[in-house]
Amino acid sequence: MNHFSADNRMLVYGAMQPYTDIFCFSTTRHGGFSEGAYASFNCNGYCGDRHEAVARNRELLCGLLPQRPETLLIPHQTHGTEVRTVDEAFLQLPDAARTEALEGVDALMTRIPGQCLCISTADCIPVLCYDRRLRAVAAVHAGWRGTVARIVGKTLRQMGEVYGTRPEDVVACIGPGISLDAFEVGDEVYQAFCEAGFPMERIARRDSKWHLDLWEANRLQLLEQGVPEAQVSVAGICTYRQNDRFFSARRQGIRSGRILSGILLMHPF
Repeated sequence: MNHFSADNRMLVYGAMQPYTDIFCFSTTRHGGFSEGAYASFNCNGYCGDRHEAVARNRELLCGLLPQRPETLLIPHQTHGTEVRTVDEAFLQLPDAARTEALEGVDALMTRIPGQCLCISTADCIPVLCYDRRLRAVAAVHAGWRGTVARIVGKTLRQMGEVYGTRPEDVVACIGPGISLDAFEVGDEVYQAFCEAGFPMERIARRDSKWHLDLWEANRLQLLEQGVPEAQVSVAGICTYRQNDRFFSARRQGIRSGRILSGILLMHPF
């Protein structure tokens, strides 16, 4: 069962807790150093917050994790489908080259212990995956564009190609994001999902406008790839409705903080 940490700074994913070599979380808005629309635990450096506050929040986060990560990786997402493999060659890059390699990246994957793979959201859907056989992990950012383009499926296929991951060995968590009730969209977005072959009777509802269920659309992608249904958990937390606890771009505007969802692959104790 998911639960909030005692200091209310992060949501911890219960479905992943039986696996002692990983730690999965999503940060809340609380307990950090940022101000205004970024108040207060914003760890994203691409949304307009002060660099000093972001650096302090990241340092705070690293100290809160059960094992301090060697690297906290946070890509600059662009609602695309680029999946970056974090391998030894990537980690040996100079800082500037590594930052450049994280430009336009919306999913990360690795098998190297000590890495904390993170993605940033504020209504979009975070998906965290763990191959419990091969000890490979992935963090995926799925906004509506990434969902339409099936970035979750692409990530699992890339894990299969690079690591030999089998879908039946994957455990996945779908984190806080905007809900069906809150995610009102125009006809063009609805049509994009139709043209992409999604089962609209399962992910869409018409009120005065169309509403879409991004949680379910991404859950279905995992099942389509062969991940067993019992190994997929959905947090069921709407960021738009729970803006007191999580950042929401629809509520606050784009120039506001971001939730950081991460999966830390730990060294054996």
